Order: sequence, then structure tokens, then C-alpha cells
Amino acid sequence: MAISDPLEVVILAIIVGTLAAIVYSLRVLVIMERRVARMDLNIERMTRKIAREEMKIEEEEAKLLAEQRKIEQRLGIKPKATKKKAKKKK
Repeated sequence: MAISDPLEVVILAIIVGTLAAIVYSLRVLVIMERRVARMDLNIERMTRKIAREEMKIEEEEAKLLAEQRKIEQRLGIKPKATKKKAKKKK
């Protein structure tokens, strides 16, 4: 089965080139997907670290507020009422 017609050679070259382009595109797609997956994992790690730090800050804030209330009670100071922000009318 020899290919003698130049048109057949061109058609075969186009088909082989197209297949090569598809394979290369899939390779690039897989590489990009791996990069996105790594970025996603890094974002998750950072989020967990931030959440842990935030929990520590909230716990410390609660301890400080409790300590402040104790000091105010010992000094006989009435605790300040917390004010809610008024909503702006449009």
C-alpha cells in the first residue's frame, strides 16, 4: 500500500498534524490542571492557618473581656452598654 498521490500525502500529513496538536493540547491541559490543584491545596492550607489564628484571637479576646468585667466589678464600675450602629436611611 504505497501512497503515490501527492493529495493523499497532504491529507495524511494534515491528519497526523491534527492528532499531534490534540495530544499536545491534552498534555498542556493536564499540566494546567495540576497547577490549579496545587494552588487550591495551598489556598486551603492558608485558610486553615488563618482560621486557627482567628480562633486564638477570639479566645484571647473573650479572656480579656472576662478579665475586664472582673476588674470593673471589683472597682464598682458599671459595665458600658454596647451601642448598635444606626442604619442610614436612603
